Amino acid sequence: MNFKNLNIIQPILEAINEIGYHTPTAIQAQAIPHILNGHDLIGCAQTGTGKTASFAIPILQLLQEQKVPKRAIRSLILTPTRELAIQIDENFSTYGKHLGLRHLAIFGGVPQAKQERQLKNGVDILIATPGRLLDLLSQKCLSLNKVEILVLDEADRMLDMGFVRDVKKIMTYVPAKRQTLFLSATMAPEIKKLAMEFVKDPKQVNVTPVSSTAKTIKQGVYFVEKADKVELLHKVLKDKTINRSLVFTRTKYGADKLVKKLTKVGISAAAIHGNKSQNARQRALSDFKSNSIRVLIATDIAARGIDIEELPHVINFELPNIPESYVHRIGRTGRAGAQGIAVSFCDTEERKELKKIEKLIGFKIPVIKTEQK
Repeated sequence: MNFKNLNIIQPILEAINEIGYHTPTAIQAQAIPHILNGHDLIGCAQTGTGKTASFAIPILQLLQEQKVPKRAIRSLILTPTRELAIQIDENFSTYGKHLGLRHLAIFGGVPQAKQERQLKNGVDILIATPGRLLDLLSQKCLSLNKVEILVLDEADRMLDMGFVRDVKKIMTYVPAKRQTLFLSATMAPEIKKLAMEFVKDPKQVNVTPVSSTAKTIKQGVYFVEKADKVELLHKVLKDKTINRSLVFTRTKYGADKLVKKLTKVGISAAAIHGNKSQNARQRALSDFKSNSIRVLIATDIAARGIDIEELPHVINFELPNIPESYVHRIGRTGRAGAQGIAVSFCDTEERKELKKIEKLIGFKIPVIKTEQK
C-alpha cells in the first residue's frame, strides 16, 4: 500500500513525496478513505502514529475539490495545547504547500491583535485551542457558520484538562450539518460517550500502539548526569567504527545547540527539525546519506519522514516523553533484518521515562557502564 492507492490528488501527493513519505501508516491507510468519503470518524490512535496527517491530508483535499467563491473558515481543528496547535499547523503547511488554501493556528499566551489581523485576511482552516477561540468568538472576531469539517484532536487530553464545557459551547457556533472527526489516544467509556454527542453514524478506526522493538537491534542505556551528556556523546563517537549516527533530542533548540557543540570538537553534524527550510532538511539528509556528515541530529517530528538504509547506529541523547516514540526512534536502525545498535543517555530526571519505556517494550534495557574519570 502506498499513498497513490488512497486516491489523493496530485498536488498533495507531490508534497508527500517531497518529504520522503511513500507508505501510509496504519491510521492513515484506514482513516483517509473514510474521511474522503465524507463519513464522521472516531479514531483511537496515539501520538507518533501519523495521526495528524490522517486528517490533514483528506481535509486539504476535500476543501480543494469544493472551491467556494468567498474565503471562510471551512474546517476547524480543536486541540488542547499551543504546542499541538503549532504542530498541526506545520502539518497543514507541509501537505498543503502546492494548494492555495490558508490555515492559521490560534492559541492563548500571546497577544491577540496579530491573530485578529490574520483572521480578517481570510482563513480556510483554523486550528485553535478552546480558550482563545471562545475569546475571539465572544468578541465577534470570527464566524464559524461556514464550517464543513470539524476535528476534535486529543479528546482525552481535552477532557483531562477540563475543556469539555468550552468545547460544547464552541459546538453551538458550528453548523449541525457537518463532518466530525473525533480523535483520542485512549477510548475510556467517558470519552466514547463524549464522542457520541458530536458524531453521526461514525466509522471507527483503532490503531494499537507500536510496542515491540526489532530483535536485530542491540539496545543499551548509559546513566549519566545531564551536564555530562555532551562529553559522553563525544566519547561514544570517538569509536571510528561508527561511521554514521542518528541522534535524537527532544527540542529543536536542543538539536541546534548540539550541532554547534559537536562541530566545535571536529565532529561533522547537521540538524533536521520543523524550523529548518525544506531545502536545509533535504541537504542535511543527503549529506548524511552520502557520509559527508557523520551525525544527523533530529527531533521526533522531523524524523518521521527519514528513511535511511543501512543505518547501524541510533543515540537517544534525551529520552522521549512518549514511550512509543522510543520504539519509532530506534526502529530507524535494524531494518529488514540488518543489525543495529541503539543507545540511550538517561539522566536522573529521565529515570521515570526509562521505566515507562521498559514497561512498554517488556524488558529492562541493559546498562552500559561508563569509564570512571
